[in-house]
Amino acid sequence: MFGYVKPDTPYLYMKDDTLYKALYCGICKSIGKGCGQCARFSLTYDMAFMSAVIHNLLGKDVEIKREHCIIHPITKRPIAKPDDLSIALGCLNVILAYFKIIDDVRDNGRGRFLKLFFNPSFKKSAKKYPNLVKIVSENYEKLYKLEKGQEKSIDKIAHPFACMLAELSNELLGEVANEFSYNFFYNMGKWIYLIDALDDYDKDIQKGNYNPFYVAYGASDFTLLKQNYGEEVSFITSATLSGIEQNLKNLRFKFNADLIRNVSLRGTVEKTKKVLLKQSKK
Repeated sequence: MFGYVKPDTPYLYMKDDTLYKALYCGICKSIGKGCGQCARFSLTYDMAFMSAVIHNLLGKDVEIKREHCIIHPITKRPIAKPDDLSIALGCLNVILAYFKIIDDVRDNGRGRFLKLFFNPSFKKSAKKYPNLVKIVSENYEKLYKLEKGQEKSIDKIAHPFACMLAELSNELLGEVANEFSYNFFYNMGKWIYLIDALDDYDKDIQKGNYNPFYVAYGASDFTLLKQNYGEEVSFITSATLSGIEQNLKNLRFKFNADLIRNVSLRGTVEKTKKVLLKQSKK
């Protein structure tokens, strides 16, 4: 479900590309420091984006140094030095990955070995940040019940995942959190859930997994979904993207926010276009 929050690279300044990669590597280092080395493979770029937003809103600058890493042992790369916030985000990455594995085990029984492998890192994260675990656990449980009940309302089914991201942002931002930061992350979470459902439409049907658009419209494949219900689907995704844009306008960043705007206003739109333009594979 994660991995969709990325920049529109052709319109990304070089300085922001460097920052984005440095934040990504910084979260990776933070996972190793706070949760153990084995959990580092679970890292997603979504957490690098969250790091950029939360650091900026809190006014916490990052220190970037050129260092070696496990994947790049020869050439030094710009890496954001781990701080308290990046370690918390690293643990959050592990927590989210763990509950995604649980979700997969519930859906199709796969991932039991991976769950055992991931368990020590999850326990370390849970011990340090029990509130983050509580937020993720409660919202995933709500989502699971709605999916098992074959919820037909797309807004209702996307609500728990959207709330999860919004509540996590509140927990990390503390007193700095406000209605605009909450709604920004709410719409971002909703968009992630919906775009994932659209991207996996055919695969979900083939595997018999729940898909909100299939339950709502019943089209036998993604091509037919676009042909018969394309306007409705475009309206739903556009409304969510509009929510991201409107709330972003009201956020007050302490530093340059070009990277955040690129991902929020261009990256999400380009990813949506890419998903909606694809055809079903017969």
